[in-house]
Amino acid sequence: MITPPHAAAEPVLISALNQYVFCPRRCALMHIEGIWRDNEHTTVGSLLHDHADKPGYEAGKGVTILRALPLRSIRYGVAGTADIVEMREGAPAPVEYKKGRRRQFDNDDIQLCAQGLCLEEMFACEVPAGYIYHAASKRRREVIFDWRLRQQTEAAIASVRELLASGHAPTAELKPRCDGCSLRGVCLPELTSAHSAPQQERYRIQLWRE
Repeated sequence: MITPPHAAAEPVLISALNQYVFCPRRCALMHIEGIWRDNEHTTVGSLLHDHADKPGYEAGKGVTILRALPLRSIRYGVAGTADIVEMREGAPAPVEYKKGRRRQFDNDDIQLCAQGLCLEEMFACEVPAGYIYHAASKRRREVIFDWRLRQQTEAAIASVRELLASGHAPTAELKPRCDGCSLRGVCLPELTSAHSAPQQERYRIQLWRE
């Protein structure tokens, strides 16, 4: 068996994949510079995960539920924790909890797929799909781990590993999603994504006035 070149390296955190696909700069601020700020979205999400992430298991109706299961893949060089893993007839399926309404986001699907890749290696079986539970809708959405999503997940792992190795945060890009980001006050996308000195000067004046 050929050992992957990154097997001895520090594993990429599965949660970092979600952050990277959402915003590479956010990922770098968190995982390179160690910066974190809470807002209403992160606080609600943390409370939701506090409930789901209590280690243990329960069984009934043909399913065993494993909570806060540690995950690791030597092949892909990733590690993390699954909110819930449902075991049916020995076959695992990851379940990730999200606070919002039922809606598809690439970063959530890639995070879940990475969990599935870990489970395939840990249990030596195929994991074809997982689920995202949307707390606001009280519904869950099935995510199929097809070849396209697996490729996207592998690409995200490689990109995060390259980002962490660089040790530098990329330049910000001001986008609508910045409005809900807890790190906006640190990132300052209005300033750091400006392409000219006049734009930066106008923003500095605005900050002083506020």
